Amino acid sequence: MKVIVGLGNPGREYEDTRHNVGFMVVDEVARRHDLHWRNEGQVVFAKKFGSSEFLLAKPKTFMNLSGCAVAEFVNYRNIATDDLLVIVDDVDLPLGRVRARARGSGGTHNGLKSVVQQLGTTSLARLRIGVGRGDRRRDLADYVLATFEPAERAVLDEVITRAADAAEMFIVEGIEKVMNTYNPDATGPEATD
Repeated sequence: MKVIVGLGNPGREYEDTRHNVGFMVVDEVARRHDLHWRNEGQVVFAKKFGSSEFLLAKPKTFMNLSGCAVAEFVNYRNIATDDLLVIVDDVDLPLGRVRARARGSGGTHNGLKSVVQQLGTTSLARLRIGVGRGDRRRDLADYVLATFEPAERAVLDEVITRAADAAEMFIVEGIEKVMNTYNPDATGPEATD
């Protein structure tokens, strides 16, 4: 069974922040399939039954501790890392860009680093959603915890739609198909590193 995990911070004050784009994408997939969230341990999750069953999950921990919640959830449900897709925000990609990878380190993203560390592997698929870096003089933590500007909302809505499409593609066709479809240069070295 495939599992799509969106990373973010719990609580109303973080709902529309750049750091919560992962939550926004899994919320969109849940909306499309009319799924309802339930509590289980350190996550909220939703399950789709039928021909292509899958699970959606959002950690109830703060971003830096995401790995504890994700590891507990996938271990309890005996999910192989090949069946896991983690969706995160990425300040190193321009707003609206989507990039999929089959493996790699957590990079500079503390939530993804936590997941990699707790699962003990870099071989897990991830979908990075560009949120831009903003003014380089501004503190990065303040930037990712800020809400999107009104002028960015149309791009945000469009990228959430595309990312949800990519997540659904992962469920049915796997990460290679997602990379070939959504990465800007699917033949270059960045497609798989």
